[in-house]
Amino acid sequence: MTEKALTAVIQEAYVHGVSTRSVDDLVKAMGGTGVSKSQVSRLCAEIDDKVKAFLDRPLEGDWPYVWLDATYVKVRRNHRIVSVAVIIAVGVNTDGRREVLGMDIGASEAETFWTDFLRKLRRRGLRGVKLVVSDAHEGIKAAVAKLMNATWQRCRVHAMRNALAHAGKSSRRVVSAFMATAFAQDSAEAAKAQWRRVADQLRPKLPKLADFMDEAEDDVLAYMTFPPDHWPKIHSTNGLERLNGEVKRRTEVVGIFPNDDALMRLVGAILLEQNDEWAVQRARYMTLETIATLSDDAIVGLPAMVI
Repeated sequence: MTEKALTAVIQEAYVHGVSTRSVDDLVKAMGGTGVSKSQVSRLCAEIDDKVKAFLDRPLEGDWPYVWLDATYVKVRRNHRIVSVAVIIAVGVNTDGRREVLGMDIGASEAETFWTDFLRKLRRRGLRGVKLVVSDAHEGIKAAVAKLMNATWQRCRVHAMRNALAHAGKSSRRVVSAFMATAFAQDSAEAAKAQWRRVADQLRPKLPKLADFMDEAEDDVLAYMTFPPDHWPKIHSTNGLERLNGEVKRRTEVVGIFPNDDALMRLVGAILLEQNDEWAVQRARYMTLETIATLSDDAIVGLPAMVI
């Protein structure tokens, strides 16, 4: 096996979360003499330049929708094993195309960490954001409020889980269906009216749940002020969580990363791979016709010709 072929095999296996031992077995099965951990690290270091270029690339045009989320991975720091937050941003541009905007690694989801992350995105050109979708983590909320000048959508799925924590186990299914009637409305006004109606009907027996609904109303229903065709995709972080699930699946193969660089290399490569897949998809994530309604650019008409 040539060095070039060996490199390609190892890099592809690494990005798919294959362990070093399994890579060694794979190389031997293909007629090679095996590969050591140091060889894997050396060959995979070539991925670093590609990942850095991808994560540092300029962000051109407007990005009406941005989703933010985090997952946790174990890494060695100062001879200790710690859990670190891997935060990811995904956006949709005015072409209706979805892209991974960026990622970073930090000790926790503190406000300062999210603020620094969003500032980096802005320096790279992130603009035109109308809606930011995330869970209700205080660090994200504070950073978005400080920097984004955009509407914040509280992930509907997370909010429902939080709400049902205030209901007894035996009544959660009924309460969930009752609350969902607000989401079935065809306008923001009708949804808000139904949300308040449900809260008032639940208040006598479930006052904490009703209080939660009072507090969450504007943030949970924020997506309904945007084009209805987009509602299924912007009411939650489900799309980004599927990507996070893939990150989690592949990082769990490694278990504990030796350092932050190794973690950044693998997760960055996974995100680059996903971004490439989105780029070649024929269908846009959102149609040009519906995404155009979010543009700030005024329509300029040509003057009538005088005949």
